Amino acid sequence: MLWEIAAVSQILASRDGLQELNVLMRDGSVSKAIHYTDEYPELAVNDQVLLNTTAISLKLGTGGYHIVHAILPRNVEEACWGYTLPALEQASYEHLISGTKPIDRDHGHIMKLRYTSLQRPMLAVEEPASPYHQVYLNKQSLQGMAVLIGELHSMLPAAVCRLLQLSREYGITCRIAYVMSDGGALPMAFSRHTAELRKLNWLVGTVTYGQAYGGDVEAVNKYTALLAAKHVLQADIVIVTMGPGNVGTGTRLGFSGLETGELMNASVALGGFPWLIPRISFTDSRPRHHGISHHTLTVLQEITATRCKVVLPNLPQEQGAYLRQQAEQALLVNKHELEWRTPISTTLWEASMDSYSLPVLTMGRGLSDDPTYFAGIGTAVEAAWDYWLETRN
Repeated sequence: MLWEIAAVSQILASRDGLQELNVLMRDGSVSKAIHYTDEYPELAVNDQVLLNTTAISLKLGTGGYHIVHAILPRNVEEACWGYTLPALEQASYEHLISGTKPIDRDHGHIMKLRYTSLQRPMLAVEEPASPYHQVYLNKQSLQGMAVLIGELHSMLPAAVCRLLQLSREYGITCRIAYVMSDGGALPMAFSRHTAELRKLNWLVGTVTYGQAYGGDVEAVNKYTALLAAKHVLQADIVIVTMGPGNVGTGTRLGFSGLETGELMNASVALGGFPWLIPRISFTDSRPRHHGISHHTLTVLQEITATRCKVVLPNLPQEQGAYLRQQAEQALLVNKHELEWRTPISTTLWEASMDSYSLPVLTMGRGLSDDPTYFAGIGTAVEAAWDYWLETRN
């Protein structure tokens, strides 16, 4: 890991659990940094911080941010600027960190980020101290709940916008919950989309599981997270994606989105009805993501253990023919029940996102640049909506 001491030069933005900063580096340059305020106090200009600079040095990370690891006392000598961790280890580490918020150890006993310097106790929804502990003592079911499963975090706001558009059209309230996996960013606070959706009250609640944290409900694994969406948040439809920052290696199985197949299996095992949001693009320059992404095809071919309903957009002309050829070559019809739906117009998509202030982008591309990406999201969402209408009490 790579570390550097810097000084806060500007507070760019603040939201629940997070500050975005400009920091002055030792070489005089200014960089962006993220500071999580769930365990540390808010920073002010001129505060000195210890940054984890590894991701930027390796040209990794969503958004290009350093991460604040510790707040340094304000009397740290200027001479220590640029020191790396081995130099800092000469002092007692506990004296380098100032003003951490007190932790109520009786509040929760399940550790997340276990055995790291950032490990923290959480009150998990399943543990004895939780008011919902009794829910998990006996076998529970999702009772047929629709589970929308996406690989990319940007699928979340698009799916919510379309569901709410359908809700207004039908005059029916649909309770939407969000479950965030630990396949991408671990702190939910990093997600601007989740913060905005919470602010708008478009979600009935959020769940984080595994090593991810910061949701309204904390869960140990994907199974109990899904059950929390149903029995704790009382959701009608749940959307599951990882946080920002998915991982890919250009290999057949080496991508974090493989978890979507595991989530489909978990949904079926618990008596839910999974709807995979297909990743589709005719704008992505990478051949493996042209048309139906190889990520989606691999999940449907090799990871899902049961036959599922899979909905794909019925696109016109060459694009439609290409998708059907891909589905045929992947033998999807042999393993799943395929449905081809005509996607909604760009105008309707624009209307659905009119009240949402943040841009919804995939790899920097929006609706006008990559309409087939949104077509894939929309057809899955509409199928899940129709299913919910047919099965709701």
